[in-house]
Amino acid sequence: MSAKNKPRYPRIAQLKTAQDLRDYLQTNAIDLPFDEALLPPSDSPFNHIIQLKAGKTIGNSLCILPMEGWDGTTDGRPSVLTRNRWTKFAISGAKLLFGCEAVAVCHAGKANPNQLVLNTDTFSDFVELRQSILEQHKEKFGTTDDLLIGLQLTHSGRFCKPNSHKTFESKILYAHPYLNGRFGMSADYPTLTDDEIDQIIEHYVEAAVLAQKAGFDFVDVKHCHGYLGHEFLSAVNRPGKYGGSFENRTRYLRNIVAGIRQAAPGLEMGIRLSAFDFLPFKKGPDEVGVPEPADHYPFAFGGQTNGLGVDLTETKAILALVESLGIQLVCITGGSPYYNPHLMRPALFPPSDGYLPPEEPLLGVKRQIDVTHELKKAFPELIIIGSGYSYLQEWLPNVAQYVLRTGMVDSVGFGRMVLSYPTMPADMLAGRSLTRNLLCRTFSDCTTAPRNGLISGCYPLDPNYKKMPEADQLKALKV
Repeated sequence: MSAKNKPRYPRIAQLKTAQDLRDYLQTNAIDLPFDEALLPPSDSPFNHIIQLKAGKTIGNSLCILPMEGWDGTTDGRPSVLTRNRWTKFAISGAKLLFGCEAVAVCHAGKANPNQLVLNTDTFSDFVELRQSILEQHKEKFGTTDDLLIGLQLTHSGRFCKPNSHKTFESKILYAHPYLNGRFGMSADYPTLTDDEIDQIIEHYVEAAVLAQKAGFDFVDVKHCHGYLGHEFLSAVNRPGKYGGSFENRTRYLRNIVAGIRQAAPGLEMGIRLSAFDFLPFKKGPDEVGVPEPADHYPFAFGGQTNGLGVDLTETKAILALVESLGIQLVCITGGSPYYNPHLMRPALFPPSDGYLPPEEPLLGVKRQIDVTHELKKAFPELIIIGSGYSYLQEWLPNVAQYVLRTGMVDSVGFGRMVLSYPTMPADMLAGRSLTRNLLCRTFSDCTTAPRNGLISGCYPLDPNYKKMPEADQLKALKV
């Protein structure tokens, strides 16, 4: 067995009772709150209704986060696999679908050749995708009046691979001291010009107009995980109108919002935000993640200048701006899956290009919960959605109930968990016992697969993916 297959920490499944969990947290000085007993549905905060200022209603406090499958066609259309994944969103029971999946606003901005693209050619496919969600959700739950469906719009920036799974065609804002070299770019690799950025903003507006025509309730203007929107926030050394000062680094967001307001009046917007970031990590001794060496690191938005701690000063400034722009929906995440995945996707088992966790993964869960709580306290009028809960596995409902019951967050988001256990939200809402053999155990196959040019899915637990030839290819990669 290789080092990456040997967990450094106990598996969550070993913590069978509330006392087991409490003892483990106390022994390891992890102050992670949870409720020992779950409330009946009539009293449960899972069933709390969220009212938006615009008058729309979200029927409960559970949310499906954007989950991409790297399984569309090369011209940006959904495949059967894409539609099957959206079916999981529809039947989940969650009443907020925060973006469904990352959809590129132009071909050049795709993170992989099989990413969806929204344009006039693919417009009818998105109409059908949304309609399918409505029909399947209504069949299972009786109404869609309280279902809010968003579409996440993205440009992958530094991580663009529009034509090959193996070849980056990066669009960057500045030369990064670590990421340029790590992803095959020279120190003098060309950066996007202001005119090219203006064109990308136009693509966002055009896509938003189409999303509104297709019937989506809102668009998520993605600002997370190292993609273009997120990179703007750390472009402290970039000259010109899109870099340097906080005002300049947020001009991209402000111009997109202004463009959408003018071209698609009435369309709601949300933002998924990496609220904090750290230095890039890499494999160190025994394949455990270690940070790149740096005495001063100015590129960690929401992070300390040493690159290894949280400082939410500018994050709060962003949320103040978001609130002033009339945006109410904010989904909180952190870091990037490309260079410090333990921050946003705590796991025992790393993907093929990853590293073993440098900390107890429950600390990563706690960090996201604490950051989200601090931001909710600072901005009580925003609808704040939390993420990073999947690692909790069978204890997810107990932690989710606590954070919702105590007002630490407005909605709890489900990401990779929905790939293996799509109806977990519905079971929680109804007070049913969890189906333990469907729980995501963070084997990271859903990340290892696309990192190696394969479609993403839950190969260990989803019977459809288990039968695919890609499952054997994935096993070979992990030997």
